Amino acid sequence: MNRSNAGANLPTLRSHNAALVLDLLRVAGERGISRLELAERTGLTPQAVSKITARLRAEGLATEAGHRASTGGKPRTVLRLVPDAGHAVGLHLDRDELTMVLVDLAGTVVASRRTPLDFGAPAGEVVAVAAGEVGAVLGGPAADAVAESPQPRPFPEPGAGPRTSAASAPGGGDGVGTAPVGDTRTVLGIGVAVPGPLDHRGGVLHRVTGFPQWDGYPLQDALAARTGLPVVVDKDTNAAALGLALRADGPGDFAYLHLGTGLGAGLFLGGALHRGARTGAGEFGHQTVSLDGPPCSCGGRGCIEALCLAAVADGDVAEAARVLGTGAANLVGLLDIDRVVLGGRTVGADPDAYVRGVRAVIEERARRDGTGAAVPLVTTAGAGRPVAEGAAQLVLAPLFGRVGSGGGA
Repeated sequence: MNRSNAGANLPTLRSHNAALVLDLLRVAGERGISRLELAERTGLTPQAVSKITARLRAEGLATEAGHRASTGGKPRTVLRLVPDAGHAVGLHLDRDELTMVLVDLAGTVVASRRTPLDFGAPAGEVVAVAAGEVGAVLGGPAADAVAESPQPRPFPEPGAGPRTSAASAPGGGDGVGTAPVGDTRTVLGIGVAVPGPLDHRGGVLHRVTGFPQWDGYPLQDALAARTGLPVVVDKDTNAAALGLALRADGPGDFAYLHLGTGLGAGLFLGGALHRGARTGAGEFGHQTVSLDGPPCSCGGRGCIEALCLAAVADGDVAEAARVLGTGAANLVGLLDIDRVVLGGRTVGADPDAYVRGVRAVIEERARRDGTGAAVPLVTTAGAGRPVAEGAAQLVLAPLFGRVGSGGGA
């Protein structure tokens, strides 16, 4: 995603090359990968790979994972990522609920919490709740550090030296999906996913539909000041799309459509998360599909979000899916994407009905336009907490050279 797999043997690109190697170790998983394979896949010299892997091993990010038979000569030493060498917090601040995860470098969730949230409360109160949840999961001395630390710590670069540690303790919250965190571990930062629109670069929210009090609020700086950890803020749909892209088997453009308490889209185009020139891309829910339609909370009329949520409120899942399918078909025709992914709590409550209804509209449009087979359609149902886990990847992805583009990394 937005990076070349080819490395460069220049000292100025040392961290870039280390990120390439680290990402291949991540993808290889427990099976591991040899130095020779790393050199072949990155285009780096064997000497450069040896130096990078030695540095990663010295920092505890990589370790030997046995040996593998070679076609000639002695067996190759296999290296693998050390997942618990670093962790990231992912926060999903929804309109009525906060979901938090703590993930390791491999993206595995090691602790999670879920608690009610009033996103319409004063912004400072919401930040206090979020900071409290972070402290509760980190636990013990780390919770005190979250409460007292006045300055955020900088993100590390691969191969750039040791990181700051924080002690961890079992998660709490309402007990949904919680798991023991274990011993001392490094926390690299907090990724926060919230409803848009917002300025991703500065971490400042704009006029979130239905919540005007957030307009201009510096969420990134406020949460960093409360926790003492680096913070990255992005739209909930972008976070989910990033997480899905990192787990994808192969390349391809896709749109993630999130239907929960609102409706939005995350776009993965050209190998990168597409945020747009002002990081505001993906306001899918506020496209007008009925000029004289019902009023929307954004101030417009006939927005697809208003029509879709009205059908949901009436219990008419078939109509909600038909409306959602109309927007999805528009997006497929506009961007010529390879697949559509549906997610969100509302979709998760009846995934088969939404897939059936959305697919019917997309297929009918494909037949009418003569564009061939309709694009594949899947859901994130059963995929855990895609938004919160994607939020954690906002922190981890740069470590592996997996940065977004289209208006902000």
